[in-house]
Amino acid sequence: MTLLAVKDLSVRFSPHAATAVEAVRRVSFSLEQGKTLALVGESGSGKSVSALSIMGLLPYPLASHPTGSIQFEGEELLNRGENFLRPYRGNQIGMIFQEPMTALNPLHTIEQQIAESLIIHKKLTAKQARNRVMELLTLVGFADGQNRLNAYPHQLSGGQRQRVMIAMALACEPKLLIADEPTTALDVTIQAGIITLIQSLQRQFNMGLLLISHDLNMVAKIADSIAVMKDGEIVENGSVQQILHTPQHPYTQALIAAEPSGSPLTTPQEETVMQAQNIEVGFKRSTSWFWQKPTFFKAVNDVSLSLKRGETLGIVGESGSGKSTLVYSLLRLLPSTGKIVFCGQQIDSLGMKQMRPLRNQLQIIFQDPFSSLNPRLSISQIIAEGLEVHSQLSSQEIEQEVISILKEVGLSEDVRHRYPHEFSGGQRQRIAIARALILKPEVLVLDEPTSALDRSIQADVIELLRNLQKKYNLSYLFISHDLKVIKAMSHRIMVMKDGKVVEEGPTEQIVAHPQSDYAKKLMEAAFALR
Repeated sequence: MTLLAVKDLSVRFSPHAATAVEAVRRVSFSLEQGKTLALVGESGSGKSVSALSIMGLLPYPLASHPTGSIQFEGEELLNRGENFLRPYRGNQIGMIFQEPMTALNPLHTIEQQIAESLIIHKKLTAKQARNRVMELLTLVGFADGQNRLNAYPHQLSGGQRQRVMIAMALACEPKLLIADEPTTALDVTIQAGIITLIQSLQRQFNMGLLLISHDLNMVAKIADSIAVMKDGEIVENGSVQQILHTPQHPYTQALIAAEPSGSPLTTPQEETVMQAQNIEVGFKRSTSWFWQKPTFFKAVNDVSLSLKRGETLGIVGESGSGKSTLVYSLLRLLPSTGKIVFCGQQIDSLGMKQMRPLRNQLQIIFQDPFSSLNPRLSISQIIAEGLEVHSQLSSQEIEQEVISILKEVGLSEDVRHRYPHEFSGGQRQRIAIARALILKPEVLVLDEPTSALDRSIQADVIELLRNLQKKYNLSYLFISHDLKVIKAMSHRIMVMKDGKVVEEGPTEQIVAHPQSDYAKKLMEAAFALR
C-alpha cells in the first residue's frame, strides 16, 4: 500500500522573480507502508525542503506556494491550510528536526513538550501523559530522564535535546515518520541503539520512514530504497543494494567515495597556549515543591589539560559527559573552579569586562549554527561584527576582509547580502567558521563543527580546517562524536565520561590501543557502526 506519493514537487524561495531560488525542481518519489526511503545528498540539495513541504512547514511567505502533488493515504496535503493539516502534524505524521535547539520551545520543560501532542491528539490525562513521557525517554536512551522532566532545552546537551525530539516525534505512534538527520547530534554508542529503536518501532507499528541523512553507512543499515538529490533534483534512485554497490550517476559515486581521512598538517610547537588544572563545574538541580534543599551535580570533575600552539586536542565522549561544559568554562563562558592559563596569563579569575579584550583570541564554533547566527543580521553583518568591535579597520577594509574569509571557507562573496534562514545547515556552518576565523584567533573551539554536514562536505571542511590551522598556526579544541573526524583532525585525544577524563594520549594510541573499558567500547562502537 502506498503511504506517501510525491509528484512533480517544486518549491521557489523569495517572492521576487529576479532573486528567486528554485530549491526543489519537479521531485517525485513514493513510500510504501512499513518501508524506508532515504533522501541523501549534499547540504542545500533540497532534501529538507522536500520533507518540510509534506507537513506544510515551509517559511511562508519567503517560499512561494509549492506546486505539484503530495498525497498521504490518497489524501492531497499540498497547500491545504493550517486547519486541515493540524490533525496530521504530530499525530499521523511525526517529524524529527535536524536542529533540536531551534525546534524545541525554550520556555517549556521537556515533559510539557513531549506531552503536548499526547494531550491534544490522544486525549490523555496529565498523569497518563507523564507516564507515557517517561516510557518514551527510556525508549530513546535518555539517561536519568525521570529526573529531568522539569529541565528546559538549554539545560540539556545536544544529544539529549535530539533524544527529546525523537521522543516527541514517536509519541503518538505516527503512520509516517520523517527523520531529518535523526542521529546527527548523538554519540556513536547511542547511534546504533537509535537505529535499532527506529527499526523496531517501524516494524511494531508498520510505520513508513522518510529518512534524510548524509551518513550512508547508517542509510545502508536502515533503508529499503534511496533517492539521491543534487541542486534540487533527484539524479538517481533505486534500491539500497543498487545505489550503494552499483551507482550510475557520477555525483552518487563521488558521494559514496567521500569519507574523512588523513591527519593534521601541523607539528605542535613546544609553546603551551592554554593550560587548565583541576577544573570543576557544578550545576544546581531544580528542587521540588515539598523538598526545598538544593542538590548539586558536577558536570566537570577535576579535569586538567594542556594545548600547544598548532595542536588539535580532540575531546570525545557520550552526550552529557561534560565535553561542551568543559570548553565553555575554559573560555570563561561558564563559572568554574580551578586554574586556567591562556598565553601566559591566568584568566580563571577575570570578569566579563576583563575578558573582553581576549575574546578575539578565543573563538568558538557552536554545534548548532542556526541558533548561533542572528536571524536579523545579514551574513556580512554577522561576520563583520567581531572586526567592528576588536579592530580599527574602516568599513571598506572590513568588507574586503569579509569577502576574503567567505572565499576561504568556500562561499561566494554574493552571499554576504543574504540572511541565515536562506541557507542550508552546511552552508550556515561555513558562515559560523568564517565568523570565528576572521579574527585570526589563537585558540579555536570547534563544538561538533561537522555534525550537520554530509560526508562529501565534511571532507572539504576538515581539509579547510587543517589548511587554516597550518596557515595561521591555530590551536584547536575539537569536540566530536564522530571518531573518524576526530582521527583525521587530532594530534591527541581526551576521552570523557560523567565529567571526568578516563583516558588521554596520542590519537593513534587511543584509536588503535585504548586502555580503559569505556574507551574500548567507544572505539568499537564508532568503527563498527561506520
